[in-house]
Formats: sequence, C-alpha cells, structure tokens
Amino acid sequence: MPHAIRIHRTGGPEVLQWEEVNVGDPAAGEARVRHTAIGLNYLDTYHRSGLYKLPLPSGIGSEAAGVVEAVGPGVTDVKAGDRVAYCAGPVGAYSEVRLVPAERLVKLPEGISDRAAASLMLKGLTVQYLLRQTYPLKGGETILLHAAAGGVGLIACQWARALGVTVIGTVGSDEKAALAKGNGCTHTIVYTRENFVERVKELTGGKGVQVVYDAVGKDSFPGSLDCISPRGMFVSFGNASGPIPPFDILLLSQKGSLYVTRPTLYTYSAKRADLLKMADELFAMVQSGKIKNDARQTYALKDAAQAHRDLEARKTTGSTVLLP
Repeated sequence: MPHAIRIHRTGGPEVLQWEEVNVGDPAAGEARVRHTAIGLNYLDTYHRSGLYKLPLPSGIGSEAAGVVEAVGPGVTDVKAGDRVAYCAGPVGAYSEVRLVPAERLVKLPEGISDRAAASLMLKGLTVQYLLRQTYPLKGGETILLHAAAGGVGLIACQWARALGVTVIGTVGSDEKAALAKGNGCTHTIVYTRENFVERVKELTGGKGVQVVYDAVGKDSFPGSLDCISPRGMFVSFGNASGPIPPFDILLLSQKGSLYVTRPTLYTYSAKRADLLKMADELFAMVQSGKIKNDARQTYALKDAAQAHRDLEARKTTGSTVLLP
C-alpha cells in the first residue's frame, strides 16, 4: 500500500506521521496522481500547528507534481500518462499517491521538470497574483519585500527584476543577502543588525515604497507601515513570525491613507480559467529564462518532520521539495 504523511493532532513537527493509506479508483471529476515531487511550504506548518484549522485526522501539503495514473468519469482535461502539477486544492500532497480534483491539475509543458513544478506552483502562482494582480507592478516602482531569500522571495525578486522594479528585500544573514541579490533584489537589509525602517527611508530619500509584500506577519507589521508612501499598500500573505494582532483602523489614516489587504491564492485561482491563465504566465516566465527556481533542498517524504524543523529554524533558502 502507498504511504502518506498524516496528522491526528496539531503541534510541532513530531505530529507528522508516516502511514499506510488506501487510495481507491478516482470518482467522477477526479484523477489519481502518483507523485514524483512535493513542495514544502510555510503554509504546511500553519496547518500542522493548528494556526489554520483542518478537520482531524488529516493529510497535509498543498503542492505537488506527478503523473496521472487514472481518471474518473467526466474528466477530459487530463488523461492517464500526463505530467501534471497542482496547488490550492484539498490538502494531502504529502503522499505517494492520491486522488485530486481534476480541475485543479495543470499539464506541465516541456522544459518544466517535475521537481521545478513542485517548487513553483504554490510559490510561483503566489508571486503571480501578488505582483500582477493584488498590486499590479508595471515597472519603475520601488517595493519592500520581506523574506527576500525565501521560496516566494527568490521568485518575486526575479519576476520584479523582469518588470523593471526596484526591490528592497529584508533577509536574516549576509549569506541570504547575497542569494537575494543574485536573484534580482536591488538592495538588501539584514534585519538582524539593521533597522529596516531607517534603511528603507534612506534608500528612498525619505519617500518610502509604494507597496510592502509581507509573509513575516507580527514582527514586521508595525515597521512596514512606516515604510509606505501615502496611499500605498501593505500586502500580508503569511505569518512566519505569528499572526498580525488586531489594530485600530485609524492607524491607516495616520500613516498616510494606506491600504491593507490579506489575499490568498485560493481566491485568485478559484476558477479553473484563472488558474490556467496564471499558470501559463508563470510557465512562460520560466521557459524564457527570466525565472529559475530549482529546489535548493530535498528531503525524503518520510522525513517531512525534519524538513519542517529546518524550515521553521530558517535553515533553508529558496524552495524545498520532498521526494516520495
């Protein structure tokens, strides 16, 4: 029987259990996919810890690539033998084989490897909606990107560079600063020894940035508002340091009539037509060479707990994949 990582209670990495699972034939609208690579994301730690609630017991994981083994009645978009990838569907990607709603599957074009796809779908599509839809960048803007050397961060730096955008990125070490710069980050701020608000003001001549993209949350929120120019936007898309606490909305007027939003990939890709359009743009950026996103770390799927420990300890950079 195939195996999967499952959780029966929330908590630390130790709650991730390697178990045998029964995977049957696909029902109407489903496909059975044998995974070849699975993406590791900070979102997975939120599900594991209980910050984002799941009905228990549950699988875990939201992003993977593999090969279709069989399809259920009514499925016409994919067929057995197709190389596919997915994200933003039902959790359970930490598995050798699973059933997936066929409408969430995207066929992989030539030139996009399974490992690249498994590290691209959730993070790359997140960058697509952040930079192209939530606050559409056209070129010439200056932005602040927290966690610039992370999985989303490195893709965002490359995409922003391709758009002609100046990126100020925060990182935790000189090593990560070099990595971010090598991927298109214009200026780096090592937040462990520099005040990022003061540095942003210095780099922008006191004007601030038009938009802040933030996956850090609690620790970076207060200072981020001080980095934004009047009528600019704060975009929160993660909580690596914990969720942002409640705040007085009048703070936004005091800081310069600011906008704050909390978008999700699930909303932006809810319709299949939108998912395919977003994926097409992402794949085109990769095929053109403007974005490179090979996994920087790999772990065996059964060692997912160690992967979570390293991710939360900031020991990883860029993208990480789990291998069945």
